[in-house]
Amino acid sequence: MERQTGNYILSSLNGQAYKAFVPAPLPPAPPLQLDHGLVVLRDRALVALGELKGITRILPDARLFLYQYVRKEALLSSQIEGTQSSLSDLLLFELDEAPGVPLDDVREVSNYMDALEHGLSRLRGEFPLSLRLLREMHEHLLRRGRGSSKAPGEFRKTPVWIGGPSPDRAQFVPPPADAMLECLDALERFLHATEDGISPLARAGLAHVQFETIHPFLDGNGRLGRLLIVLMLCDAGLLDEPSLYLSLYFKSRRDEYYQRLDAVRTQGDWEGWLRFFFDGVAATSGQAVDTAQRLLRLFQDDRERLRATGRIAGTVLQLHEAFTRNPLRTIPRLVDESGLSKPAISRGLDVMGKLGIIREITGKQRYMIFAYQPYLDILSEGAQPL
Repeated sequence: MERQTGNYILSSLNGQAYKAFVPAPLPPAPPLQLDHGLVVLRDRALVALGELKGITRILPDARLFLYQYVRKEALLSSQIEGTQSSLSDLLLFELDEAPGVPLDDVREVSNYMDALEHGLSRLRGEFPLSLRLLREMHEHLLRRGRGSSKAPGEFRKTPVWIGGPSPDRAQFVPPPADAMLECLDALERFLHATEDGISPLARAGLAHVQFETIHPFLDGNGRLGRLLIVLMLCDAGLLDEPSLYLSLYFKSRRDEYYQRLDAVRTQGDWEGWLRFFFDGVAATSGQAVDTAQRLLRLFQDDRERLRATGRIAGTVLQLHEAFTRNPLRTIPRLVDESGLSKPAISRGLDVMGKLGIIREITGKQRYMIFAYQPYLDILSEGAQPL
C-alpha cells in the first residue's frame, strides 16, 4: 500500500542546504488497515487498561500507588533522554538530601512530574487538550536545570535535527519553523476529532508519533511526547489517573521504538507502529496491575507481622503507614508527620529493622535515612539508569 507520509522541502543553515521533512496531516491516507491481528492487539490493550483503571479504584489509598508510579514514569522518561538518576536519588532529593548524581538530573525528573500534574490539573478544570496546554506543560518541564535556557514554553523559531553534527548530515530533520506551525495546527485538530472513526487509544498512538516528527521545541520533545500519551488516555476516560508507565516499554526496546518511528516517516507504516504501541500498552498495564497487587500483599503481610509486636504495635503500625506514603524517611520527618516522640520513633524503627521491614541506608549515626526496602525494591524494578 502506497501512503503519502509527507514531503521534503529544501532549506539551508549557514549557507549549507539540507532537506527537512514535513509530515502529512493525520489521519493517515489511505486510512489505517486494521486487520484481525491488529484489532485483537488493540482490544487486548483496552482490556488491560480497564483492569489498570479498576485496580487503582479499589486500592485502599490510590494516592500511595500513584505518588510513586508518577515518579517512576518521570524517572524512566528522563532516563531515555540520558539522565542517570535512580528512584532512590529522586526520593532523596525530595527529602532535601543531596543524591549521588548531578542535581540537574534529578531536577529534570522533578520537572517532569510538575508538567504532568499541571496538565492533568488543567484538564480536570475543563481546559481543553491543546497547543496552549502543551506549551504550559513544556514550561514546567524545562523551568529548572539543563533545559532552562532552551525557551521553555515557546515553540522553536530555529531548525533542529536528530543524529549528526549538522542538518545536512543528520539522521532526521523535522519541519523548519515556518512550516511547523501549520503542522501543529493540523495536529491540534486531530486531537479533537471525533468523527474519523479512530479509537481514542489509536489516536493517542498516532498523535505521539506526529508530535515527535514535528519536534516543536528546542528541547524536551521526547518527554513531552510521552506525557501526551498519558494525557490523552486520561482525557478520553481510558484512565482515571496517570498510572501507565509506557516509558519502561520504550526504554527496554529503544532500538525498535526508533525504528518504528522511522518506518512511519519513510514507509507510512502506521500499522507497524500501532502493533508496537498496543503491545506496549497491554504489557505495561499488566505489569502495573501486578505491581499494585504485590504492593498490597506486601503491606498486608507486614502489617500482620507488626500487629504481633505487643505493646509497641500501635507505634510501629503508625510508622508503617508513613513508610507506605514514601519509602524513604528521616526521624525528624517522622516526628513532624506522626506526632510521636523521637524516643518512641527510634524504638519503633529498631523493631521494624529487626523484622527486615526497614533498614538504615547511610551508615551514619547522625542524619540517618531509613528505607522501606522491600517496597523500594518493587518500585525500582526496571528503573535503573541505562
